[in-house]
Amino acid sequence: MDDLLAAIGRAFGTSTLAGLAPGLVVPDPDGWIPATDLTGADITLLVTAARRRWDARPHVAAALMWKAYSYWLSLPAAFGWVVARRVPHLTAAQVLVRLDAPDAPVRIGLRPGIPFTHDDPSALRRVLLDEHVTPLLDAFQREVRIARRPLLGSLSAGLAHATRHAVRAVPGASTDDIDTLLKALDLQDLIEWEHGRLRRRTCCLAFTLPEPRICSDCCYRPHPN
Repeated sequence: MDDLLAAIGRAFGTSTLAGLAPGLVVPDPDGWIPATDLTGADITLLVTAARRRWDARPHVAAALMWKAYSYWLSLPAAFGWVVARRVPHLTAAQVLVRLDAPDAPVRIGLRPGIPFTHDDPSALRRVLLDEHVTPLLDAFQREVRIARRPLLGSLSAGLAHATRHAVRAVPGASTDDIDTLLKALDLQDLIEWEHGRLRRRTCCLAFTLPEPRICSDCCYRPHPN
């Protein structure tokens, strides 16, 4: 874990990031929500927090919350893989969540003693997708009318951005790791990656906010006036 945190510090200039628990590990779970609860009835907590944060239609607020959630969830996976070919078990059973962070829509933390996968990118599909993202998106879609493809697009883009940050922080690392991890999740077709530029093929819907926001990787380009 120390080498992972050190790389995060090099990439961002600090290892204390708004969307991650300090030191990644949560020694005291008081005030944190187990991610397993969010895959069930407590999904309403995530949806309510989204509506509270963004003045937007329910599906737009949900999409933006998921974009934040999937990015911060992806970041430990990306850095673990690039740094040491080890991915923490980011299953719902191992992840804790806070929705009251002042500087981020969501904060992700890991339980103490979290295991790691070793040298096998395909294991990422089980520990991230099968045992966390898929049941969480199932719960999300029971609460909000929103298609799954743009949500998976946010996961794909979030993992790609996180991996790119990790590659920049680790000497000798290659952007080929972006393709490796996305192929492990079968999400490589949801982004375009050319000449160091990442472009989504789905939209997070930020451009529909009352004050529209066009993300740097957005597939939507407004027509000039």
